[in-house]
Formats: sequence, C-alpha cells, structure tokens
Amino acid sequence: MTDFQHRQSAHCESGVMANMLTHAGLSMSEPMAFGLGSGLAFAYLPIVKLAGLPLIAYRMPPRHIIKTLSKRLGARLTTATYGSPERGRQALDAALDAGRLTGMQTSVFWLPYIPEQMRFHFNAHNLLAYGRDGDDYLLSDPVLEEAVRCPAESLQKARFAKGALAPKGLLYWVDDVPLEHDWETLVRKSILSTTRIIDSAPLPWIGIRGIQHLAAQVRKLDPANVKYNRLYLTHIVRMQEEIGTGGAGFRFMYASFLEEAGALIGAEALREASQKLTLIGDDWRQFALACVRWCRSKEDRGGFLEVAAILERIALAERALLKDLSLWSKGKR
Repeated sequence: MTDFQHRQSAHCESGVMANMLTHAGLSMSEPMAFGLGSGLAFAYLPIVKLAGLPLIAYRMPPRHIIKTLSKRLGARLTTATYGSPERGRQALDAALDAGRLTGMQTSVFWLPYIPEQMRFHFNAHNLLAYGRDGDDYLLSDPVLEEAVRCPAESLQKARFAKGALAPKGLLYWVDDVPLEHDWETLVRKSILSTTRIIDSAPLPWIGIRGIQHLAAQVRKLDPANVKYNRLYLTHIVRMQEEIGTGGAGFRFMYASFLEEAGALIGAEALREASQKLTLIGDDWRQFALACVRWCRSKEDRGGFLEVAAILERIALAERALLKDLSLWSKGKR
C-alpha cells in the first residue's frame, strides 16, 4: 500500500480513525475525529482497580470512538475478533493482501519498537497495519513520529495479550465512506451527545458528578496518612497526564474540535466555547501541579482544601460550558 501517509497524533484511537478516514478519501483531523466520535468524558470508578486504586478515565471506553464515528459518518465498519492467534494472523494477512488499511487493538507491552521504559500492560492501544515485508508488518502507530516495522511474532503477542481489555486479535476497517455530509447537523448531534454523557449521567461517579465525587475524596484524605496520600495523588496525576494524553490533553483536543467545527460551519459560539475549554484544560493542569507539589513537599501542608477546590472549580466551569453547548446544539442559542 504505497499511497498511505502516516500522521502522528496525540491519542491512538482518534489518531487511527483520522488516518483511516483520510486514507479513504474523507480528510479528517484527529480533533474532528475525537469530537464527532463524542470521545470526551470523565469517570471515577472505585469498583475498577489499578494497582489497588480506583480507575479514573477522561475519555469514553475503548472502541467507542471507532464505532460512534463510523456510524455518524455512515461508513461501513467491519470488526472481528479471533479465538485462535493463527486465525487472527491469517485474517490480517488476507486483509492486507486485499489492500485494506487495517486497524487493530494491541498491548503496548509487547510492541518492541516502543522504548522499554515506556512499555506497560495496557491492552487497548490502537494502530494501523498497511503492509508486510518478509516476516515484518509495516505499522502506523499514531503516537509515533514515523511509521515502524514489527516482527510477526511480537505483533501476535501484542494482539492476543491476556488480561483486562484483552484485544482478542481485534481487526477493523471502514468501507463505503461517504464524502459529502451535512456538517452542521453532525456537529450539533455530536456535541449534544457529549453534553449528555458528561452532565446527564445518573451515576455519581460519571461526568460532572464524578469530578465532584473525586474532589470530595481528595478533601477527605487524612493528612496524617502521608504514604497513602502520596500514592493516591500520584495515581490521579498518572491517570490524568500519562495514560492516553489524560484529562487536560483530552480537554485541549476537544477545544481544538470546537474551534475547527466553528470555523467549518461558521459558528462563533463554538469558537468562544473552545477558548473557555482551553482555560478549563489549564485548570486541570494546575490541579495536577497542586497534587505534585503536595507530594513533594516535606512540610506539613495540612489538609487538601487547595487541591479539592481546584477540582470543584473545574466541575462548575465544565457544567456551565456544557449547558451553553447543549443549548447551542438544540438551536436555542
């Protein structure tokens, strides 16, 4: 597949979909793929543990953007998983032989081209295969600057890794991608969906209520329990800033979507919303810095009012912005 053009992105799933759609003839930026796929979210999940601490997510679950974006654009999405690694390899080879740009879900840990210090057991990393050369697969990993080669044996391990979010050899591609769209209708529908995800969820751990719940958990930390507090705050920062671009990164990406969508359909309200969300992203970064400062301080910093207060301010700001966006998407503003 000589005409494929690799593009680096900030996040694997939105990057894969942007590259896949662009290759199919529908020019698509990563922020537009993320926004039209309603990828923005927040969840504090105490029942799901990572190293004994609650999972904190700033985007929708894996595969959500792939499925939602394909459906909204009217593209035919083909997906398949495999019980046998050999059948999975044969299916990938057949797709590449047919000239298909093929997406797949993998484990970061088994990808040898990723620096060893950056590998960890995360099974929902998406990338593209665009060809084969001998025993190597030619891959477009969207978080890397250049396309890479990967030995077949290593790719098999990455595609069939065990554990949480096990990929099971998942392959996917799009066909019949429409090139003409009513962009204003698509943008309004996508934004309304995002506002409902973040500000209308019935559970107390999801969306704005989830941010407020996290603030309450931080506020209740016992200053005397220094070791646990440092583990907890460090965990929050790691989930926010290191796993898949994190909270601030996803807010900045959605702000870029709002700016691009506003320019595309001539909606000044979206450009204004983009500026506000960029400031909210800055607040998420300030929250992370406050957590780090507390962890590194050797002085008695007392309670956690400063850290919790930033989160509470973020929750109010996001709720106000989402209300404005909801009204705009319904044509009431």
